[in-house]
Amino acid sequence: MAKKKKNKLVLERCDLELEANGRDHHTADLCRERLVVRRGQPFWLTLHFEGRNYEASVDSLTFCAVTGPDPSEEAGTKALFRLSDAVEEGAWAAVAVDQQDSTLSLHLTTPANAPIGHYRLSLEASTGYQGSSFMLGQFTLLFNSWCPADAVYLDSDEERREYVLTQQGFIYQGSAKFIKNIPWNFGQFEDGILDICLTLLDVNPKFLKNAGRDCSRRSSPVYVGRVVSAMVNCNDDQGVLLGRWDNNYADGISPMFWIGSVDILRRWKKDGCQRVKYGQCWVFAAVACTVLRCLGIPTRVVTNYNSAHDQNSNLLIEYFRNEFGEIQSDKSEMIWNFHCWVESWMTRPDLQPGYEGWQALDPTPQEKSEGTYCCGPVPVRAIKEGDLSTKYDAPFVFAEVNADVVDWIRQDDGSLRKSINHSLVVGLKISTKSVGRDEREDITHNYKYPEGSPEEREAFKRANHLNKVVDKEETGVAMRIRVGEGMNRGCDFDVFAHITNSTPEEHAGRLLLCARTVSYNGILGPECGTKDLLNLSLEPYSEKSIPLRILYEKYCDCLTESNLIKVRGLLIEPAANSYLLAERDIYLENPEIKIRILGEPKQNRKLVAELSLQNPLTVALSGCAFTVEGAGLIEEQKTVDIPDPVEAGEEVKVRVDLLPLYAGRHKLVVNFDSDRLKAVKGFRNVIVGPS
Repeated sequence: MAKKKKNKLVLERCDLELEANGRDHHTADLCRERLVVRRGQPFWLTLHFEGRNYEASVDSLTFCAVTGPDPSEEAGTKALFRLSDAVEEGAWAAVAVDQQDSTLSLHLTTPANAPIGHYRLSLEASTGYQGSSFMLGQFTLLFNSWCPADAVYLDSDEERREYVLTQQGFIYQGSAKFIKNIPWNFGQFEDGILDICLTLLDVNPKFLKNAGRDCSRRSSPVYVGRVVSAMVNCNDDQGVLLGRWDNNYADGISPMFWIGSVDILRRWKKDGCQRVKYGQCWVFAAVACTVLRCLGIPTRVVTNYNSAHDQNSNLLIEYFRNEFGEIQSDKSEMIWNFHCWVESWMTRPDLQPGYEGWQALDPTPQEKSEGTYCCGPVPVRAIKEGDLSTKYDAPFVFAEVNADVVDWIRQDDGSLRKSINHSLVVGLKISTKSVGRDEREDITHNYKYPEGSPEEREAFKRANHLNKVVDKEETGVAMRIRVGEGMNRGCDFDVFAHITNSTPEEHAGRLLLCARTVSYNGILGPECGTKDLLNLSLEPYSEKSIPLRILYEKYCDCLTESNLIKVRGLLIEPAANSYLLAERDIYLENPEIKIRILGEPKQNRKLVAELSLQNPLTVALSGCAFTVEGAGLIEEQKTVDIPDPVEAGEEVKVRVDLLPLYAGRHKLVVNFDSDRLKAVKGFRNVIVGPS
């Protein structure tokens, strides 16, 4: 008797199981309306058939996953794979997990080295000679630090949570002797950010030149990191941010004003990928951190204090000063008070073993790398070892943390005399946020061996940084700048030149003290305090502290948004024809923003946050506003304007409503801005308890 012919298999619909996949792949915040999964890890699909279910003996199911505008199997951007009984290591696979009535539940597995990006998934179902094609849907594939075979694998769950999933953090500013933490909303899972990050990849020049090759290379976090480093600045492309450092931001937004990456990225996309004005190093780094975390690469923002900008790779920053110690010419090679970049965690199959782990990437446009304004990724380990042949851009990053500084004094006859300056050491207090805690972690040891150690000398020799190996000149007379208490914005305060004579001879000379406002990148503003002692005598084995009073009325109109004042002391000893220089950058503390929660934070309960700040100045403020970012905010309340004026000493209070949250926490990042008090930051973490 003839066998009855089977009807062809007809797919009614495909369920992408958003909730289960979002939970399993740590993408729940992204999976509300679309499927977002991480590579190298199975995800669920449920196929609903009409009429009859799939039968292994008569039906054949072949899946096709493609990414990019020109997919090909050879480039790894197209995959054809049949429903099978087992997963083949490193290959696309579909395995049946459960079958009931007219439904078939599947596990789809992607290779741990598949290109990330937006995929289209289709099905070819054939029964005998009959065949039908069905579009199953679309999904976004991300890097997977939970998968041991992925190049971005991290074996610590706490670190994965911090460097991939955490949406708020701190960026460190201030000075090496007064480190200031600035709250930042990275917001990598907020609405629309993932699409913006994928758009950023799709407008990069490498994609526009050869889309197929670019999409294929998105399998590598090294490649993607380099693209992101270039695209966060707009110097060569349709990048996100325009950098500006001259304190003229009237046609845009001051870099100090931003409190998160979300607003920046949304503005860029809304304006048709037009550059957003303006960014400086921590803004570039923070936006890069958002993009890289969103794509699944573990990333953190780091801050290096006394960071050198070395243009010619000679590991030397030279300052030429007149006989009063004033720098004579503007120059692009200088020491930045601090500089921020990011580190991303990945393997480096393109380099020798031992260079996996944290890689430095710097999106701030400073010098070109292979013809483009980008920097890295370079292994942090290579910087520590002085291995400057390592790609990418090891000499530049090595100089940022190790360059030597030489100060030349041009004397009356035109000759140059080297001054002794032990107050400025490049590469101090390299800082990042601690894992799982709102505290600073010092990671200087990742970049440098202990000062004076044999390993440090070996690294300098390997880097041909021979001037660092030479012993420093000592004279027996030392000077440093010391500070007192109460260095708050709006106050008068004292600083001191503390001079020590540790020799048996008396020394006589002239002391010049000068205070000038300064931007964080080393550009000096007007004077705000001076003292000239023509006849200073130092008895044998003695110490002296000479005060310099700095008045608010002198610095109030010229202080930049960096809140920094540079104090310089120059001790001239004519008898010995010697110059002793000491400098210190002083950070003026802003008033505190107090954030109070009214009512008990419970699930599903509306909350009110009260923000307050006291005007610390002796003058009234105008044009005041609070700006707030974080979870549970009503859009209309993200900026709250305050009526003019806010008198000297007056406290201002505003309230913002917080929408009910089901669980977790409200993290509020707040900025206060006015005509005379710019970019005062505040942060509050509110844990929501069960209702």
